Amino acid sequence: MADDKAKGAAETYDDRPIHAEPGELPPEVQAPLAPFAGAEPPAPQWFKDAIAQEPERGFVTSLGTKIEMLTWGEVGKPGLLLAHGNSAHADWWSFIAPYLAQDYRVASMSLAGMGASDWRDSYSFTDFAEDAEAVARAAGLYEGGRKPVYIGHSFGGSQVFFAAASHPERMHAAILVDTGFGGPPPDSPEGKRLAQVRNIPTADRASRVYPTLEAALARFRFMPPQAAGNLFVADFIARRSLKRAPLEDGSGEGWTWRFDPNMWNKLDRSAMESIAGGERPHVSVPLAHVYGDRSAIISRRFTSQFPSPFPDDMLSIAIPDSAHHVMVDQPLALVAALRALLAVWPA
Repeated sequence: MADDKAKGAAETYDDRPIHAEPGELPPEVQAPLAPFAGAEPPAPQWFKDAIAQEPERGFVTSLGTKIEMLTWGEVGKPGLLLAHGNSAHADWWSFIAPYLAQDYRVASMSLAGMGASDWRDSYSFTDFAEDAEAVARAAGLYEGGRKPVYIGHSFGGSQVFFAAASHPERMHAAILVDTGFGGPPPDSPEGKRLAQVRNIPTADRASRVYPTLEAALARFRFMPPQAAGNLFVADFIARRSLKRAPLEDGSGEGWTWRFDPNMWNKLDRSAMESIAGGERPHVSVPLAHVYGDRSAIISRRFTSQFPSPFPDDMLSIAIPDSAHHVMVDQPLALVAALRALLAVWPA
């Protein structure tokens, strides 16, 4: 995600430590869109057809906060709720959702503090779960004769896992997409060092305002660092990650990222820590995990330093030739995996 939060110091990409200085990373990782100088990369027809199926865009109010909601498909079909990763937004699913909407009523939400959703004075896993329920109700995801299936990528997957553990009565099943846990707290010395290296805005470092859209797009990169598997996807995501903002010198407007730069510092992790820490929680909701076969996030799960709270018998599906951002690297493989999984699971 654009200037995403650090998830741990031990992640690697092509055997290169991701806590290296930004200048040590290859150009295709550090600035994948810079060579296009603000132009859109060529895109295949399937992608153009998918994004041409514009969602209905709106908001639902949850806990006094406006939450962005995108919907596809007919009310009355089984419901799917899509949650994005950290510092991302609902449009990360806009080229995936149309393929799911043939058989489902689909809603994609922007988590509070991200996308076009309102920012909060504080954030918590319990509040994110309430926001998801509010979106599911407003989008008509319960109208298909069963409870919705939740699908979450990365940080959104951790929200889905928390909701599954805390509110199993709200969902039919849960699918996590390349979701891992662990990493240093942002207020720890290591967390602060990682934030500085990765150019992550913090309470004492404001989000930068870029003078032109071209300049902003040139600064877009993924965290954890990886080359964009499909640059047309990265460009689509990046453009929708930005908003207009006053330039620092007061000379006009520029562009800045849409997420709350202090979200990570304002996030209360206690509820998730009570579930993910210590003994593995009992989760009665059927769980599946779809992940990239070369994802650094997932490789970390198998180390003793970052034990996984997931059950040992959780259904797992690896997407070939994909790193952490599966919908960027292998979008059609992700669509195929989700459609096949939903067709036969849970039994």
